[in-house]
Amino acid sequence: MRVNAFGLPIFSQGRTSRAKTENRKKSFYNITFTSPFNDNSSKNLIVMYDIPHLQKKERDWFRRQLIKFSYIMIQKSVWVGPSPLPKDFLDYLKEIKIGDKFKTFKLAKSYTAKL
Repeated sequence: MRVNAFGLPIFSQGRTSRAKTENRKKSFYNITFTSPFNDNSSKNLIVMYDIPHLQKKERDWFRRQLIKFSYIMIQKSVWVGPSPLPKDFLDYLKEIKIGDKFKTFKLAKSYTAKL
């Protein structure tokens, strides 16, 4: 294979280095939801999720939204916070195909962090 002055390979006219990125999913920007909760709302809902690595962007977005909704991380995929989650938020989760990848559980008593 031929190389240029910097030692980088020179591809022929028919082949380009862009071949790997042609099938890559286009980047997207998810909607940002404002929180209907205040910081001292009672934390009485557990959210558990299992979003696969193929949906990493959606999973990271979901975590950022939970933080915005004043949720606290108990484990990497287990969060506790105020309820109920907004209906438009739940509808959007279905739209981006992660609506079936999480479960919610209502707590009998509000969660209080023991530090």
